[in-house]
Amino acid sequence: MFRRDPVKPADQIVTAWEQRDEGAFLAALEKLPQAARRAKPDQVQAAVVRLLPVLAEISPGSGGHLAQLAGAMADLGTDVTVVAPILVRRAAGVLEQAAEFERAYRAEHGSVPSSGFEAVIPQVMERFTGDPALVEAYFTANQWVQPVIYLSQRKEFRAAVAAVPDRPRLLSAAGAAKDFVDAAGWLQGLLVVVDDEPLIVLHRATGRAFRVTISGIGDNFQLHTLLAGALVGDAGAGLAGERPSAVEIAAASDGDPEPANGIRGTFNLVDHTGEWIWNEGHPADIPALDGVRLVVIDPAPYDRTWNTGRLYPHMKPELTVAGELPADEAATWSGRVKPSQR
Repeated sequence: MFRRDPVKPADQIVTAWEQRDEGAFLAALEKLPQAARRAKPDQVQAAVVRLLPVLAEISPGSGGHLAQLAGAMADLGTDVTVVAPILVRRAAGVLEQAAEFERAYRAEHGSVPSSGFEAVIPQVMERFTGDPALVEAYFTANQWVQPVIYLSQRKEFRAAVAAVPDRPRLLSAAGAAKDFVDAAGWLQGLLVVVDDEPLIVLHRATGRAFRVTISGIGDNFQLHTLLAGALVGDAGAGLAGERPSAVEIAAASDGDPEPANGIRGTFNLVDHTGEWIWNEGHPADIPALDGVRLVVIDPAPYDRTWNTGRLYPHMKPELTVAGELPADEAATWSGRVKPSQR
């Protein structure tokens, strides 16, 4: 098959940006996706690396589409982590500017247009008395956030992001912008995903306890289903109850995330203080006891169903039952947990 080298349009993008030639920049940008799709991974990687200096400095308004392309190309290359430092820093900065715009424009005019409604940009530019760069950031914030969301569904990229000094800044900026930048809430959820995280899972009624390790689980709805699949019934660890169907387990792992009949709850999850572990939360919210998060399984207080098995369809979850604890060790953990508070 004939292959095109994406380094050439990447070079053209760099040259056009250095020369401030918008027409040449846009023309080269248009060529890049097709060239990347037809190229070998090492060629794509070279093109991504070539684009990094531009991605690091380009204005939010001019660079949003380039950021999306760089994210897609990194996924096709040989090392997805190479873009992590720049994408994290730029996404954090753009979200901070978007929040600054939102505050200033609301103070001036009382209400703020949707960040996804680009048709109003000329009108907003005329009305806004502040820095025009803030307007650019507000209306392109989703473009800068999307590649981080897409790539953060890969475990190695999440590990790279965790090592970036700007990660706490990005998490804070995503939380501050989630009410007016649609993608920010999704990013916030991904930034708190835990990987290779040990859990102690205690079945209160029987006193049995298990060592479990999880990675790539987007919320506690997904954790609930995967725990039930791993522990309930003969196909699991033998706990009593109705095990999720194969379709429900697939929805929480690698199948259709929205099965036709939804997903049924199996039990109730409680932390060691007796507080419910709400399905809408994240595994990272579960408090630790002696450095390990502890999950208590109680009977379901009422029937629960939900529609979506996993929030992030491209993120591969892992839940491994490392083994059952000896009875005396399980009893020690049981003695340290409080009754359910509800």
